[in-house]
Amino acid sequence: MRKRSKRPRTLTPDERARYARQILLPGIGPAGQLRLKRSRVLVVGTGGLGSPALLYLAAAGVGTLGLADFDAVEVSNLQRQVIHREDFKGRSKIESAVDALRRLNPLVHIEQHETRLRAGNALEIVRGYDVIVDGTDNFPARYLLNDACVLARKPYVYGSVFRFEGQASVFDARRGPCYRCLYPSPPPADLAPDCMESGVLGVVPGLIGLVQAAEALKLLLRAGEPLLGRLLVCNALAMRFEEMRIVKDPRCPACGRNPAITRLTDVPDGCDRGAAGDISVVELKAVMARGERVTVVDVREPHEAAACRIRGATLIPIGELPSRINELDRDRLIVVH
Repeated sequence: MRKRSKRPRTLTPDERARYARQILLPGIGPAGQLRLKRSRVLVVGTGGLGSPALLYLAAAGVGTLGLADFDAVEVSNLQRQVIHREDFKGRSKIESAVDALRRLNPLVHIEQHETRLRAGNALEIVRGYDVIVDGTDNFPARYLLNDACVLARKPYVYGSVFRFEGQASVFDARRGPCYRCLYPSPPPADLAPDCMESGVLGVVPGLIGLVQAAEALKLLLRAGEPLLGRLLVCNALAMRFEEMRIVKDPRCPACGRNPAITRLTDVPDGCDRGAAGDISVVELKAVMARGERVTVVDVREPHEAAACRIRGATLIPIGELPSRINELDRDRLIVVH
């Protein structure tokens, strides 16, 4: 069990000088800055989202930052994972991130969790922090983090990116919906964007990671209006931010009235393309002939669909799928092309 350090009672002269412009803000002052110093934030993933979130949380004076990652720095990371440098290529991402954070702000205490979060360790790690920031890039980690935060009664600052778009929200089952209220279960493998080949414009995780840092600071300071019950969607090509309401689902398997998830279990990896079932055109025709309610979703790009349309299909390009998933009737059989 991690031994918790004593809560600091005052700001040092160095801290007052470093955070002077922040202390001047109404609603923060010395008391708010001391609250940040006493706070503990866990950032899971030190990649595209975790990089800006960590840098700004450290710069703001969050007293203890926990870093959870198990990967190594690759050259292809550097286009978006701005906390890392080329001379750390091949070395631990945590080692690289700690070096950058200590150079930025040596007054911040850093705790390292160089491990993959799994059902066996996630709850113990999450319980040691006040706010959890999700910098992961896959569905298994996202659902595991959400469930751990629900069980540990911790706020979960969510972010995700795909190509030119990103999303952010705050989930806290004590005060509103959790991630599973929005997406009850992971998508089939054929609906999940490929983890290695989907691509992303480097500034998009920067935008979303900064939103996550801002939300974490607001939660710690108890200031402003957090993104509870709201999903912020960013389209960087149009530079448009839109907001959607998220309602707490009484049937949610994690935070509903009768939750089915009472302990953590590992979620199968959405990058495993063999996880989804295939259905042939002949089989689909037979299913429809039996009168079953079927929705065919075409996830190709519009220019691909224009070349050969599927009669009766709903066109939702895969890049738009995360923000439009609620358009689909979950009581119907969903077949994806």
